[in-house]
Amino acid sequence: MTAFLQIQRLRKTYDDVVAIDQVSLDVRKGEFMTFLGPSGSGKSTTLYIVAGFQEPTDGRVLLDGKSLLSVAPNQRNIGMVFQRYTLFPHLTVGENVAFPLRVRRRPEAEIRAKVEQMLKLVHLSECRDRMPAQLSGGQQQRVAIARALAYDPPVLLMDEPLSALDKKLREEIQLELRRIHQETGVTILYVTHDQEEALRLSDRIAVFNQGRIEQVGTGEELYANPASRFVASFIGNSNFLPVKVTKHGDGRMGGVFPNGLETTSDMFHPTLAAGDEGALMIRPEQMRISSLQRASGSHGSSGTAGLPVTVRDVTYLGDAMHYAVATPWQQEISIRMPAAHRHDNGIVIGAQALVDWDARDVRLFAQA
Repeated sequence: MTAFLQIQRLRKTYDDVVAIDQVSLDVRKGEFMTFLGPSGSGKSTTLYIVAGFQEPTDGRVLLDGKSLLSVAPNQRNIGMVFQRYTLFPHLTVGENVAFPLRVRRRPEAEIRAKVEQMLKLVHLSECRDRMPAQLSGGQQQRVAIARALAYDPPVLLMDEPLSALDKKLREEIQLELRRIHQETGVTILYVTHDQEEALRLSDRIAVFNQGRIEQVGTGEELYANPASRFVASFIGNSNFLPVKVTKHGDGRMGGVFPNGLETTSDMFHPTLAAGDEGALMIRPEQMRISSLQRASGSHGSSGTAGLPVTVRDVTYLGDAMHYAVATPWQQEISIRMPAAHRHDNGIVIGAQALVDWDARDVRLFAQA
């Protein structure tokens, strides 16, 4: 599919500080694309360059094949929703939504119809004549979304729009955003540092780190096949176990743990070589824990007889059990398993146990 919005080799510096460096991304028409990363990673800077609030040091931004960089922000016809609601406090809800249409000198009949349509879209028709101060935080943000969409922008930019809301309200608005996106088909660029929010909302996610994009993909792709240790640690929870990298004759690679136990991995970083210091990445839910009696020394699909551990903590989470265990080299790792068989697995605090995994579920990265 042809890219609708193209970000090409963007670079932005402030004196000697590089905010973003060689950021390139193709966004499809109608796509919900999220910029995900920690504070200072360059995601908001990239968004503001697309909006026209900042100028890049180098690079291009194209919308439907036309350069945006020479176009003034108010002429780009791009919608924007900020972290704070930025509603006009002296205008009613309806007047706030109508504002961008009046600035564009649309006919009054069109304005009335569009305000009604937008308030219906965000489920706030009954609030048309209220003042912003009479609304909850979630309602105010929905008004801001309605206002940003009122003039039918081809692209909607959203900079951490839900971060000021509490968790329950944030999740409610996330569902509203998904519905609004599905109903309008608008192309959305969305900035957040919240991985769950990104996974819940996005068609694809661009993971930012230190001014660069580390990986772009669906949430499932990023979680199952992280391209770097940073992506593996930022998307979901991960255990990283130190190994000395080994190479096997069948094309697979593996490693030797500090206690001498060997393991294998079907997926590994292409730059790794035998003898390197590596890190074996395993998700908590992809590990299995067994009591010594139940394990009976049997080999698991990791190709080992199981990693011996000491159980430090056991937590019941309703549908799952969380186990904090210590390796022979005193590294604490996390394991998450279904809670259904918790009463008869023999795993208690202080117990000695064995941990195993499937070689297909682990990734081998260079040690940081």
